[in-house]
Amino acid sequence: MPQSGARDAITINYSAREPERPRYFANDHSRDTVVIDARTMPIHGMRGQPTSLDVEGFILVDHKSAVTDFADRDAAAQMHCPEIAELVKSVSGADAVFCNSPPIMRFSERGGKAGSSDNSHPARFAHVDISDATGRQFAEGRAEGRPFRRAAHYNVWRALSPAPQDVPLALCDARTVRGNELILADAVFDSPKGDWSFEGYVVAHDPGHRWCWYPDLTADEAIVFKTHDSEMGVARLMPHVAFDDPLSPPDATPRVSIEMRAIAYWWS
Repeated sequence: MPQSGARDAITINYSAREPERPRYFANDHSRDTVVIDARTMPIHGMRGQPTSLDVEGFILVDHKSAVTDFADRDAAAQMHCPEIAELVKSVSGADAVFCNSPPIMRFSERGGKAGSSDNSHPARFAHVDISDATGRQFAEGRAEGRPFRRAAHYNVWRALSPAPQDVPLALCDARTVRGNELILADAVFDSPKGDWSFEGYVVAHDPGHRWCWYPDLTADEAIVFKTHDSEMGVARLMPHVAFDDPLSPPDATPRVSIEMRAIAYWWS
């Protein structure tokens, strides 16, 4: 598919370093304590460029889902979870893969649906879904006592709205993540039944970051990217963020996307 208009640079919302540990909420963003540090950064279109999950930390794959209505959350979970587990197993070479969350649908603000369902806002600051500690905790919990020599967490992201996407996904090449830009933060899932949280990372600015994206995604494509890996010497995590495409036409269909999260295991 041709790339629609080269972008030399975009605005990446980093997090400023503050004395207080940041907290960000799935739904009520008025409670966020993340202080945005917006920076202009180069962006690299990656269509036709080979990448690896263990090098850059992300890949684009052709993947047609059998799901016809992703808005039906229960049906989507029943059908899409096995599809995603099979996909991640195929591209990672793992022995087993399990989905560890239901499908998450997100909407660009321009469409008026952001916030209409749980955790449905686009992620507007650079982050990594889980920290090292959370990655180990989630992997050990899902393994239910079975020993493993490696566990890796993946996010599978798909645009459901037609191209061009007004709010695409930017991916930070894992080779350019040094580690000292990662700030421990609390990801809080707020609901009428009460709040619960786990530890993730927000990301401070580093001029050496290499940001990448895939323009004009279709529903029959998926970005697979890594959010934690227990293996050393490979891409272990990858910051990502939603950004406003400065060249998106004003009449572009507001972005609708869906993501799935899965844990892959290599057994001992």
